[in-house]
Amino acid sequence: MIHNHLKMKSLIAIIGLFFAFNLTAQVDAKVGKTLFRNYCAQCHDKTMKKDMTGPMLAGAQERWGDDEALYSWIRNSQAMIKAGHPRAVELFNTWKPTIMTAYPDLTDDEIGSLLAYVNGVADGTFGPPPAVAAVGADASSGEESSNSMWYWLLFALLAGLALILLRVIGNLDQLTAEKEGRPYQRKSLLESITSSGLVSILIFALVLLAGYTTVNNAMNLGRQQNYEPDQPIAFSHATHAGLNKIDCQYCHDGARRSKHAVIPATNTCMNCHAAIKVGSQHGTAELSKVYASAGWDPNSGKYIEGYDEMSQEDIKAIFTKWITDNYKEEKEVETLDESDVKEIEGQWDNIFTSLTNEQKKKVQGPIEWTRVHNLPDHVYFNHSQHVTAGKIECQTCHGAVEEMDVLKQDAPLSMGWCINCHRQTEVQFNENDYYKDYAKYHEEIQSGERDKVTVADIGGLECQKCHY
Repeated sequence: MIHNHLKMKSLIAIIGLFFAFNLTAQVDAKVGKTLFRNYCAQCHDKTMKKDMTGPMLAGAQERWGDDEALYSWIRNSQAMIKAGHPRAVELFNTWKPTIMTAYPDLTDDEIGSLLAYVNGVADGTFGPPPAVAAVGADASSGEESSNSMWYWLLFALLAGLALILLRVIGNLDQLTAEKEGRPYQRKSLLESITSSGLVSILIFALVLLAGYTTVNNAMNLGRQQNYEPDQPIAFSHATHAGLNKIDCQYCHDGARRSKHAVIPATNTCMNCHAAIKVGSQHGTAELSKVYASAGWDPNSGKYIEGYDEMSQEDIKAIFTKWITDNYKEEKEVETLDESDVKEIEGQWDNIFTSLTNEQKKKVQGPIEWTRVHNLPDHVYFNHSQHVTAGKIECQTCHGAVEEMDVLKQDAPLSMGWCINCHRQTEVQFNENDYYKDYAKYHEEIQSGERDKVTVADIGGLECQKCHY
């Protein structure tokens, strides 16, 4: 009896340890990282320390001071606002009309994992330390280096197992030969490695690896996340969209009415820069490129007649005079020293090299910007469908452009990323003429049968919606 009692106590202790382990293991920052990418990264800054479409997430738990309320907010923010919760109302008043998507299916463990990831990134305890690259070397993240190490270890392990198997097979062949009374010549290691069977397996493995690598690289072709090319003009979105609060659609006016957002014509730049002639960061250096492209004389404040037929020397004379006059005015002198003259010559050389190339020999004509965001030809994406019908903010896909001096591709733009967005994004039905025909969904919302309609509900996951 005593023995059974001790066995029962041991069993209970083991079960208790098992459940304790599992309970602690449920909150996992690595799981939270995936959840953040799938649900939060569209609206919240990935460093957790900046405001974006939504507020910064660092310190969110401390600001709420009540995990139960915070969990409820993450699951259904609008319900808490309607209930009059003080913190919920305060947040909504600060960020309206932006509405946080509801995630009613998230479990406590998933929300805990998400918050563990947020806190870990915010305080630097989650993720690899920043890599320090040697001069001329390409820095890679600790995570990538760690993965490479594991791949090599796995390869070495498999190679070792293959050699052991070859040895075992050789021994079995020898035993079989001895039982049958026939002579047996053990193969050398080289003969075993170069046997037709092993070579065939290796060739098959190489074909699989090559196919996987080709398909994987093809999927990423043209959409490199964080791609940040230099442009012919040092145009700062942080200055225009951030500091001066210029609406994205003032310059990219195609976004609201067509498939393409369009790169603004030089004439759009001239709407402001006919009056603003000296830049806040680069002085005359970058704005002179705009003037040289458009054929606008900043000295006289007029467009130049016959500009397309003018020689490069005549154009150079106009702009070097403009740059020189600004130098003299800035330094309050009548003559410039040799270093100033070299600087002026350097500015003109920069204008010429930025606006010309092997195909375009003259500075006159459009500015040839480097494309940042690109999708494969078989993918259909319509800006107006998202911006006008869907009322999606530009930052949802392009990141906090108002903070970027040099524009970069913020999102991965992968198929999975788009599908996750369609699954999660709530369609703004209220006061939106584009969705009046969805009478069934309007009725269900009014009756309380459903509290939201996602893009997936209206066909956003159908293949033909995005592929021709």
